[in-house]
Amino acid sequence: MAYNVDKSDAQWREELSPDQYAVLRQAGTERPWTGELLDEERAGVYTCAACNAELFKSGTKFDSGCGWPSFYESVNPDAVQLIDDKSLGMVRTEVRCANCGSHLGHVFPDGFGTPTGDRYCMNSISLNFSEKSGE
Repeated sequence: MAYNVDKSDAQWREELSPDQYAVLRQAGTERPWTGELLDEERAGVYTCAACNAELFKSGTKFDSGCGWPSFYESVNPDAVQLIDDKSLGMVRTEVRCANCGSHLGHVFPDGFGTPTGDRYCMNSISLNFSEKSGE
C-alpha cells in the first residue's frame, strides 16, 4: 500500500528513537504497564508518533486493564489501516497508521461495555498526545 508519508528506512532510523523504531517500523511491542500514556486522562488527541496524523480522541480511551492504552474507535475509519496478523501462532488484527504505515498495536473484539465492542490496544511509544479541551 502506498502511504502519504513515504520515507526510507534510513530516514525513519534518523527521526525515531531506537525504541520507537523497533515498535513503529518493526512491529515490536513495548512492555505492558510501562507506557507514558497508559494513565493519561486529560482531554485531547492522540497522534501517530512517526507522522503526527490524528488517530484517537481521548473520549474513546478506556481502562481495559491490559497494560496498554486502549480505545474503542479511531477518529475515523480512514485514520488506521487494519491488517491480518498471523504471527506468533495466532490470528490478530494489526493496526497501522494509514498515513505512514507505522505499527501502532492490535485491535481485539473484546472491548466489553464500549459502544463498539472493540479494544484498540496501542503502544504508548507509537503515540503522541496533545491536550485539547472538549475532546
